[in-house]
Amino acid sequence: MKRARNLFNPASKEPYVLSRTRLENFVRCPRCFYLDRRLGIDQPPMFPYTLNSAVDILFKKEFDIYRAKREPHPLMKANGIDAVPYNHKDLNTWREPLKGIRYHHKEANFIITGGIDDVWENRAGELIIVDYKSTSTDGEVTLDGEWKDGYKRQMEIYQWLFRRNGFRVAKEGYFVYANALRTEKDFSDQLKFKTVLLKHAGNDSWLEDAILRARACLAFSEPPPPAPKCSFCSYRASAAEVE
Repeated sequence: MKRARNLFNPASKEPYVLSRTRLENFVRCPRCFYLDRRLGIDQPPMFPYTLNSAVDILFKKEFDIYRAKREPHPLMKANGIDAVPYNHKDLNTWREPLKGIRYHHKEANFIITGGIDDVWENRAGELIIVDYKSTSTDGEVTLDGEWKDGYKRQMEIYQWLFRRNGFRVAKEGYFVYANALRTEKDFSDQLKFKTVLLKHAGNDSWLEDAILRARACLAFSEPPPPAPKCSFCSYRASAAEVE
């Protein structure tokens, strides 16, 4: 397995760059986080979601058309959102996964980063954080479910990052969620989607504590215990017993 880079050195005085994804890994399982960022043993990679990535790219192109015209997207009009796509010189940097928007948390000495999908601006001058998602289900698309709590934390980290960079940020963020329909009679080299807008009232009050606990975790001399529901740790434990 390829060993992780950018390992944490507790003796270093340099700010440590920690991405939104790695911080989410800490929330899910401190042991996996420690093995990755301190010892260089990352979790097995997931297969790339290339269809989802294609939807993200097309959404960005589409909303950029209305950004250039400083007009609301029809989806915003249909949902009664009085806003327009936000135009900023750093937008493309904010969108880059390896750059993103950044903030130096001095107490933890972490540079927290996050690559966003989109930002809108409402009439009050507040920024609305937007994330694109795609799926395919016959049921209603919602934000319910334990694994979708990670989506909500993702948005809250983005909101926190923008606030720490001096922007006025609305409490409400939105998920632009594209659902690939399965009701068509055939494929015919195309997928048809129904796009819905899901609102999330963000609350980033958990984040400061999580950052400080992540810093303390990386300073341990040994890995912490696994999270009770961590499938990776359960697999490692079961495999070790058999071996």
